[in-house]
Amino acid sequence: MGSLRAFGSLTLLAGLCANSAIAQRALTWEEVQERFEAANPTLMASQLNVDESRAAEVTANLRPNPELTGTIDQLNPLVGQASSVSGLSVYRPLSYALPYASLSYLHEREHKRALRLESARKSTAIADSAYSDQKRTLTFNLRSAFVQTLQWKATVENARENLTYWDRELTVSRDRYRAGDIARVDLGRLQLQRVQFESDLETALVNLRTAKIQLVTLLNDRTPIEQFDVVGPYDFGESLMPLEELRKIALEARPDLRAAQQSVELAKTNHQLAFANGSTDPTVSLDLARNPPIPAYFGVSVSVPLRIFDRNQGEKARTEIDIRRNERLKDAAEAQVFNDVDSAYATLTAALNLLRPYRDTYLKLAEETRDAIAFSFQRGGASLLDYLDAEKASRDTRLAYLNLVGSYLTAAAQLNLAVGREVIQ
Repeated sequence: MGSLRAFGSLTLLAGLCANSAIAQRALTWEEVQERFEAANPTLMASQLNVDESRAAEVTANLRPNPELTGTIDQLNPLVGQASSVSGLSVYRPLSYALPYASLSYLHEREHKRALRLESARKSTAIADSAYSDQKRTLTFNLRSAFVQTLQWKATVENARENLTYWDRELTVSRDRYRAGDIARVDLGRLQLQRVQFESDLETALVNLRTAKIQLVTLLNDRTPIEQFDVVGPYDFGESLMPLEELRKIALEARPDLRAAQQSVELAKTNHQLAFANGSTDPTVSLDLARNPPIPAYFGVSVSVPLRIFDRNQGEKARTEIDIRRNERLKDAAEAQVFNDVDSAYATLTAALNLLRPYRDTYLKLAEETRDAIAFSFQRGGASLLDYLDAEKASRDTRLAYLNLVGSYLTAAAQLNLAVGREVIQ
């Protein structure tokens, strides 16, 4: 029995450890996207708008309900009728009653129902494009938070490496001080410099935590920040599509532009529906009644409203104006697409132009200069001020490079937003 309990405890412990390992596994960008699409409440609410619009299609396609009218007339509660058997008066209030029933139906002309359904379906298409556009915007926010998390992870790692490097330098400097090779004041200045490295590390840790908070908020995730992590390449690519190709893709892929084009088509359908609603719809009725001595009869009637004053003139004029308004909005949306693509492309190109010399020249030069002056300082060939300046220049160059990579990745996300789909991973 004791061995079974021990085995059960070990199994439970192993399961908890496995769950903890799964919870702490770093997520890739594809996994983050999947969780976002499945759990983001704003995106889910936008999807419900599309579902609501599809439900409105059912209403738009309904036929008018027929109307049933029933009447019974000439009821007289004071009327009696003598019985042939007893000669007494028998109470019969329905003796002279006239029952009447009427069934009527409004017949819609000029394809009103078909036009209503077409208008509702086009409204659903616009709602679907609006959903895609909101997803595009939220995905950019998600990508930005993801990039910021990677950026601050790299910054934290860089700050730790700088702190480790400086601790090694302090060890050497303490040995030199004990040997009488440097003054106590120089050692003190070197020790004070460590505060800057500690400050850089703490600032990077706070910013990393803030970026993770933004990311888990978009994912609607309640995982503790300490257990949440992401992973991905933090680098830049050399290849970039031509601007004209990106413009062409944007014109085909941007959901807001597609929604503007669909709004023009919807306005045209509503204009047709306004003319159809201005037509006359007759009401056909079938009557069935009794009128003694006639035991039963039926009749047919047609009611036609005379549209002398109201011919839906206002809606006809309004919908015609609405067509022109939506056409202007479509032109504005198209101009905005070109503006977004051109601006994002210029920003991304500028980031690439800065990153190439940093990667090829400045990073290596700053590190070599720092190591050379550090070597010279340790042997008394360089001043403390020169050493501190070289160390600061190396740290600033490395940090600037990391920030530039983050700017490149953010600009790439901005270009994906402008184009309407991911053209840069």
